[in-house]
Amino acid sequence: MGEESEFQSTLASLQEKVNQLLETHLDKQIEKGAGEVAVESKRVVMAGGKRLRPVIMILAYQACGGKIDDDILPLAIAFELIHAATLVHDDIYDDAEKRRGVETIHSAKGLAKGVIAGDWLFVQGFGLGGKYQEEIVDLVSEYCSNIAQSEFLQLDRVMDLKTSPEDYLSIVIGKTAGPFAAACKAAAILAETSIEQQIQMETFGKEIGIAFQLVDDLLDIRGDERMGKPRGADIHEGKMTLPLIHSLTLSHGERRTKLAHLIEHFEDRYFDEFIALLNASDSLNYTEILIQNHIERAKNAILSLPQNKATEILIWLTDFLKYREV
Repeated sequence: MGEESEFQSTLASLQEKVNQLLETHLDKQIEKGAGEVAVESKRVVMAGGKRLRPVIMILAYQACGGKIDDDILPLAIAFELIHAATLVHDDIYDDAEKRRGVETIHSAKGLAKGVIAGDWLFVQGFGLGGKYQEEIVDLVSEYCSNIAQSEFLQLDRVMDLKTSPEDYLSIVIGKTAGPFAAACKAAAILAETSIEQQIQMETFGKEIGIAFQLVDDLLDIRGDERMGKPRGADIHEGKMTLPLIHSLTLSHGERRTKLAHLIEHFEDRYFDEFIALLNASDSLNYTEILIQNHIERAKNAILSLPQNKATEILIWLTDFLKYREV
C-alpha cells in the first residue's frame, strides 16, 4: 500500500507540474498580446484533464535513463497543446456544447473562432516541439498528419454499419494510439536510448493508446462522469465504436435488424434495449478482454527495459488505465 501511495503521489506531482507549465506558457502568450484566442484557449485547456500524455512521456523519458527533466518538459507540454487542439476541433465536428464542464469555444464564441483557436493551439505545440532535433520534429509531424487522415476516415464511417474492426483499429491507431506511441518514442530518442528500446517504448505507447480508447468506448456506453460528456454521446454522434461493430458482426436476422435500427435512430429511452442487444452478443465483455490484452502487451513491451522507479510507475499506471482512476 505504501508503494502505491508513493506512485500516486509521484503521478499527482507530475500532473501539477504539467498544469503549472501549461498555465505559465498560456499566460505568457496573453501577456505578449495574443488576445482573445489565447484567453479562450487557456479557458478550455485549464478546465481539467488527467494530462496522461505528457505525464507518460516524462515517465518514459525517465524509464529510458533520461536524467534532465527540463529537457523533456517543453516537448511534453507541446504534445498536450497539440492534444488540446484536436479536442477543440473534435468538439466542432461533434457539435459539443461542453467539455469537462465548461462551454466549448465554438459554442461560446462561434464556429470560426473555434476553428482558429484549435489552429492556434497547434501552432503553440509546434512552436515548442519544433526546437528539438529533426528526428523528433519529423515524428511529431507524422503523428499529426495521421490524426488528420484518421479524422477523415472516421467522418466517412459515421453511421456506417458496415464499418469493420480493421477500419476501427486504423482510426484508433491514428487518432489515439499514435500520439501515445509518438510521445513515448520521442522520449526514448531524447534519452538517447538504443533503437531497440525506442521501438519498445513506441509499442508501449501504442498498446496503451488502444486500451485507452477501448475504455472510452465502454465508458460512453455505461456512463461515467469522468468522461466529461453524457452517456451515449458517441452513439448519438454516429460513431462506430468497437462494441457496436462487434455486436453488428455477430448479430443476425431480426436481432441485427433491431440493433441497426436502434443505432440509426438512437434515443436515450432505448438504452436498456440497446444494452441487452450488446450483451446478447457478449460485446461488452469482448471489449473488456481486448482491453486487458492490450494492457498486457504494453507491460510486456517495457519489462525488458532497465527497471527503475519510473518503469515501475508506468507498469502500475497501465493497470489502472482500465479503470480511469488516475
